[in-house]
Amino acid sequence: MVKRNTERTSKKAATSASKTLRGKTGSKAAKSAAGSALAQSKTSKVTGRASGSAASKTLRSKSASKAAKSAAGSTLTQRPNKKK
Repeated sequence: MVKRNTERTSKKAATSASKTLRGKTGSKAAKSAAGSALAQSKTSKVTGRASGSAASKTLRSKSASKAAKSAAGSTLTQRPNKKK
């Protein structure tokens, strides 16, 4: 049985995500992860496969901003729990 994910995007992470989306230099992956983080700020939505992949790519990037990495981390935290 899959355990329900109750994580939510914090105010700080939502602010970082907003900053990333409004910025002109963010990559497509960073903006995708930021959009996912914002979408999950006040709902019980969970991160999908594509958003999780974009968030992972953003975290591994050397050129991603601190705000983009914060939003990406929040997005990855909200992935659904897997069966063990």
